[in-house]
Amino acid sequence: MTKKDARHGVLVKYHETAGGVVVDALGRVLTLERTVDRDGRQVREIRLPKGHIDPGETPEAAALREVREESGYGGLAIVADLGEGESRFDFRGRHHIRRERYYLMALTDGARGCPEPVGAEEALFRPVWRPLHSAARDMSYPSEQDFVRRAAACLDQLGSGWAASLGVATAEDL
Repeated sequence: MTKKDARHGVLVKYHETAGGVVVDALGRVLTLERTVDRDGRQVREIRLPKGHIDPGETPEAAALREVREESGYGGLAIVADLGEGESRFDFRGRHHIRRERYYLMALTDGARGCPEPVGAEEALFRPVWRPLHSAARDMSYPSEQDFVRRAAACLDQLGSGWAASLGVATAEDL
C-alpha cells in the first residue's frame, strides 16, 4: 500500500513481509547472496529469504513460500516465531516502511529444488550456508542481523537436542 505522508508530503510505501532463518543439522544458516545495482554502483548483499505476504495468506505460509521460491529449499518446519521488526528506508524515490516477521525454521530435507524467483533482482540470489556464530555479522542489513541473533538465542534455549528431535537434515553442498 502506498500513501502520502501528510506531514512531509512524500510517498510512503508500506510492506508486510515474512521470512525464515533456516538452520540445517550442521548448525548453518541459509543466506542468500547477490550483487545488485544500487544508485549506479554494484553492491554485494547477504540476505535472509523473505518476501511479501499475499492477500489471504498467513505470515507462516508466506515465510515458507518465500524461502522455497528464493532458495529452492522446500523441506522446512517452523520451529519458533522470532517476532516482528520494522525497517525504514528510501528506495527509488519513495520512503518505505516494512514490517518484517521471521520464523526460525529447520531444514527437514537437504535436497534443493529449483528456485522460483519473482523478478530480475530476486533471480540473482545464490544460496550460501553460513555458520550460525558468524551469520549475524555477515548480514547486509541491521534488521536481518537482529533476526539471526534472535534465532541463535532461541536455539540456545532449545538446547543441543533440538535438531535430532525434529529430524533436521544437512543441506546438500552447493
